[in-house]
Amino acid sequence: MKKILIVDDKSSITNLLIQFLSSQYVVETKEDGIEALTWLQQGNIPDIIITDLQMPNMDGVELIQRLKESGYFKNIPIVVLSSKDSSADRVQCLKLGAEDYIVKPFNPEELLIRIEKILLR
Repeated sequence: MKKILIVDDKSSITNLLIQFLSSQYVVETKEDGIEALTWLQQGNIPDIIITDLQMPNMDGVELIQRLKESGYFKNIPIVVLSSKDSSADRVQCLKLGAEDYIVKPFNPEELLIRIEKILLR
């Protein structure tokens, strides 16, 4: 079973994603970029990462930068799931290496389809 890492500090979002994705994927959640990086550095490698942008300690933009600069984690696909709907935020994240950018509120079924398409590549 493929593994998804969700990085978001809002339990309402992580609980929804766990409920929706756990029938098809192993789902791990972390509350911010620091927790996510620590978990990854402990040898855990997900097939895809879904991250929010606005989080305490280390935001999603910095997490994307750190992952893409890393030799070891740079090939893990990243999907941004954020309430920030500006074109500038989308462009920044896509330039940094995110595979996709989805705006909250979102349709969980659409997210699932996008995840499946990315994992098929």
